[in-house]
Amino acid sequence: MKAKKLTAIFMAAAMTISMTACGSTETPAATEAPATDSTGTDTAAETTAADGETTLTMWTIATESDAFHEPYLKAIADYEEAHPGVKIKMDTFENESYKTKIKSAVAANELPDIFFTWAGGFSADFIATGEVLPLSDYYDAYKDQISEAALANATYDGTLYGSVTNTPVSLMFYNKKIFDANGLKVPETLDELKDVCGKLKAAGVTPIATSVKDTWVFNMLGDGLTLKSAGPDATAKAITRQGVTYGGEDFLPAAQALVDLRDAGAFIDGATGLSNDEACQEFYQGNAAIYFTGSWMSGSIATDAPTPEDFDCAPIPVINPANAKLTDFMGGGSDTLMVSAATENKDLAAQAAFEITRDVSKYSFTSGAGIPAWKVDYDADVSPMTQKIADYCTNASSFTLWFDTLMTSEDAGVYLDLMQQLYVGDITPEEFDDAMNTQLGN
Repeated sequence: MKAKKLTAIFMAAAMTISMTACGSTETPAATEAPATDSTGTDTAAETTAADGETTLTMWTIATESDAFHEPYLKAIADYEEAHPGVKIKMDTFENESYKTKIKSAVAANELPDIFFTWAGGFSADFIATGEVLPLSDYYDAYKDQISEAALANATYDGTLYGSVTNTPVSLMFYNKKIFDANGLKVPETLDELKDVCGKLKAAGVTPIATSVKDTWVFNMLGDGLTLKSAGPDATAKAITRQGVTYGGEDFLPAAQALVDLRDAGAFIDGATGLSNDEACQEFYQGNAAIYFTGSWMSGSIATDAPTPEDFDCAPIPVINPANAKLTDFMGGGSDTLMVSAATENKDLAAQAAFEITRDVSKYSFTSGAGIPAWKVDYDADVSPMTQKIADYCTNASSFTLWFDTLMTSEDAGVYLDLMQQLYVGDITPEEFDDAMNTQLGN
């Protein structure tokens, strides 16, 4: 299932995450220092222990039940081994309650030394308060290990404020066995995708499984086609109200492509009534040839598909090569560690933020929990598809956050509704673009 949720935020963009934690109690980890209580009243960062060791307090949402808990513990252990005399006290919090807690801590100037947050719009107000330490000066030591593109969502007005762990992206998953049986090549352009869908239909195979009931699933294709038509700069500016018109020759072809595919019978019958889980099963069982969703499907294929070896993935095809490249991706780094500007150990905390995210990136990749934002320079026993996705992310030319996380919650709600209306034929592509442009006030 898609591991991100919509959430209201302060600014003109919203940022949620690609990881959902369970449990409601804070859990201390990595050291035996006491954790904060459930109210979070003890938020002061510990700096120097009685024995002369420096202790940095770090907040995350990697609770014991979360797939990222063990990667964080291993990353902390590696950091402490590499830096004798420095200890990391990790306090963990349940996802939803943490969103309120971190906002309150910023407002009260009670941030820990290092804290987990979501890049993009969610943290924009934090940056504006001056409570977050700029990290640009520390980045030089790590620039050969993580690209500026991977850190783009944690960069505000040209200054870097955080380091990220993972880069989930939207992809086109496909059934290699079906493609080979029908002599099909992987489409790289919209025209090639339409041709593939036509040949599959002629062979009696459903081309694309999707869920319009769970709107975000259909939007994985809609977002991707818009990006591949308008390009990353125009797309991001349009949906975050930065003066770019949502419509015209850059945007209209994406909405038109969805309607053309629908009218050609490319989508699975009953898509408006299918949940994501139901649509995925149709794909896993070989009843459809293509599925557009996030990179997390790689792990689900390994566990849920009867024949995982039949599947592969590729980037979403390009509509307008003048604006977009095959290597432009929806998604990107969002799970972020930032540093309090008030920490008494700025250099150590900044160093720890980079090195812990680097090793969380490593250990979550090797455990199958995520696609690394950092370059992979270690042996990893992962599936060929997971490795392929990692290579896509390493060589990406851009990342654009998903519409329903980059937009405000109000704009996202309108967008999701309009996408459903477009699919069922209640509005035309032109009316869709006009409604989007009106909503965004551009």
